[in-house]
Amino acid sequence: MENIPPCPSCKSPYAYEMDDKLVCPECGFEWIAEEEKVEVGLIVKDANGNILSDGDSVVIVKDLPVKGAPKPIKAGTKVKSIRLVEGDHNIDCKIDGFGSMALKSEFVKKA
Repeated sequence: MENIPPCPSCKSPYAYEMDDKLVCPECGFEWIAEEEKVEVGLIVKDANGNILSDGDSVVIVKDLPVKGAPKPIKAGTKVKSIRLVEGDHNIDCKIDGFGSMALKSEFVKKA
């Protein structure tokens, strides 16, 4: 017996092969084994739709006001070694002159 993955719909371990598809006997879900991709981890995209990963360098695309700071972070500022996190502000980083910061991925592009 081959290593058949569990059903992506109901997670049942009883899936079986039928012709070129995999079928779940519990919920009736059918899928093609070649199309199955298991995405592990967080997927974050920049302003241009490029996928970001931990350790990437990004460039800020618009001026960002910072609470408590006398001036905003300017567009074109390069940020090195980002870390991706869950939440609304999904990038943690350190910006020279500002310190630790949480950014939204929609305001950066991959460098």
